Amino acid sequence: MTKCAFEKVLLPVDRSENSLRAIKFVGSLLSGLDRTAITLLYVMSGGYLGEHMKNIDFRAELIKETEVFKKIKSKHIEENIMPFLKEYEKILRDRGVKGEIARKIEEGDPGNKIIEIATKESFKTTMLARRGMPQLKGLVLGSVSNKVIHGLLNQNIYLVGQKISEQSPISKILLPVDDSEYSMKALEHAVCLAITVKGIKKITILRVINVSLYLERVRQGIDPEAEAEEILSRAKRRFTEEGLENIIEAKTKVGFPKDEIIKEVEEGGYDLIIMGRRGRSTLKDIVLGGVSSAVINSCLVSSIAIINN
Repeated sequence: MTKCAFEKVLLPVDRSENSLRAIKFVGSLLSGLDRTAITLLYVMSGGYLGEHMKNIDFRAELIKETEVFKKIKSKHIEENIMPFLKEYEKILRDRGVKGEIARKIEEGDPGNKIIEIATKESFKTTMLARRGMPQLKGLVLGSVSNKVIHGLLNQNIYLVGQKISEQSPISKILLPVDDSEYSMKALEHAVCLAITVKGIKKITILRVINVSLYLERVRQGIDPEAEAEEILSRAKRRFTEEGLENIIEAKTKVGFPKDEIIKEVEEGGYDLIIMGRRGRSTLKDIVLGGVSSAVINSCLVSSIAIINN
């Protein structure tokens, strides 16, 4: 059976309510799991330099090397950063996280630093809160989550939604499927979650028959309805192999995939959406109407797992 890739989790945080929500989500999700290591990452973006050094005219890089600044920085970390990191760690422990929890403080652009750390230190999964910023606005403002989504193409990414259940953050899961290798990775991740995570009550496997390709498939001698049924049967079989058939529901819809998935999310009240991804760039996703990008930008309440491995 495939692993859920929770052996090494990067959890970028700040002092916001969004991060607190992500901490609670991760604590409940990973509660009781063995061999899970979490790193709480806080990135100082340099604001403290302007706050404490307003009247100094030297170059910032030179200032950072002075003993005075090093003491200011150390005091800032000890008084303003460590307290909430320790509180986050306590919340994780109180929710049942057993594995190692490390604290890491870095300096730089938050989005770029998260990508750098996650890549260099070979994290399997990055989990972060989202503020619900639309994609085009995120491009202009350089939102952290937007950078991370399109900068980490070989790792799993969890975007914690705006509303989570305190007891069971993923009791209802939506799994859109097709016959691609990317979809299979998402399927295996869902199977692993169902086996290892407590509180999952239902997983809905959704196959959307793309209406724009319907006639083309028919001309090719392929029955789209039968093809969809076969895809769903294979997916259900994978869950049945693990004795999970009681929590599985299968649905077929005809329409445009992104529209039908978004509609299903809105109507079904899902806690988590699991999707595989091909790793397109941000601009290409906008131009081509990438399904994953459309879902990410439209479904702000639910949490989303983007599965890359």
